[in-house]
Amino acid sequence: MIKQYVISLNNAKLTFLIMILKKKTSLIGFILLLFSTLSFAQNFQGKAYYFSKTSADMDGWGGRKMSEDQKKKIADRRRSMFEKTYILTFDREASTYKEEEVLEAPGGQRGFGRWGSSFSAGMQYKNIKSQQFLQDQEFFGKQFLISDSLPKLEWKLGAETKQIGQYLCMKATAIKTVDEFDWRSMRRKPKSKEVKEGNIKKDSTATAVSESLEIPKEIEVTAWYTPQIPVSQGPGDFWGLPGLILEVNTDKTIILCSKIIMNPQEKVEIKAPEKGTVVSRLTYNETVKKKMEEMRSMYGGRRNNRRN
Repeated sequence: MIKQYVISLNNAKLTFLIMILKKKTSLIGFILLLFSTLSFAQNFQGKAYYFSKTSADMDGWGGRKMSEDQKKKIADRRRSMFEKTYILTFDREASTYKEEEVLEAPGGQRGFGRWGSSFSAGMQYKNIKSQQFLQDQEFFGKQFLISDSLPKLEWKLGAETKQIGQYLCMKATAIKTVDEFDWRSMRRKPKSKEVKEGNIKKDSTATAVSESLEIPKEIEVTAWYTPQIPVSQGPGDFWGLPGLILEVNTDKTIILCSKIIMNPQEKVEIKAPEKGTVVSRLTYNETVKKKMEEMRSMYGGRRNNRRN
């Protein structure tokens, strides 16, 4: 595993440097870049700030029963849930990824927002050396610690490059299995008429969330990483490339790095979270499923009582 990573890293650096030479970068710039990548062999720590944004197609929400004003309110609530800033603190072996702390607006976290916050991931810890993945998760007042091995993606390294800030990045793609409670990938089910007319293909592998909503089983991931920071880290559960991942595009979500601080003066200890009931991802999802069925049954009963 380590040997394969070193080979992959060297190949990526070689491709990266050849591209720089093709761009007619000066010899001095080439040497400085080479030394900047080699210097990371020493002990170091870094912080990367990411902005995450998830778009939503509101056209299919509620059909004719929902007004444009109601759709706008739901879109605004979704935006508060899925437009956030995260901080990745990393070294060569481990990292933590957590939402940047902000003051909550008065009257926040009501209704849809409170329900949605129960599905928002807490701090995530990745350890490449031990292949450990931990996620601090609160769900309806109960603290869980989701423990699993690091999710692995079969990355395909491309030759395409682009600039993100001061870093030249390379493209990689992969197919990712979507967690059945990843609400960022939630979409409207295609209507029978749309499928029949051939406008939309029905996805038989998608997980049904409700009568009108579903979550796809797989999505395509496009990542941009920079060999200038040769660590196999990235935002969320993304990792495994020969350079820090600065941008990720997944279905409806884009995660973009806005700032990097290398070797900050105040270093923090990157340690695994310990609080909460330790469960596997599968066990946690079963807990969520059970709670959703309880909620559906409770609210369904209330609607029936009102009709009677």
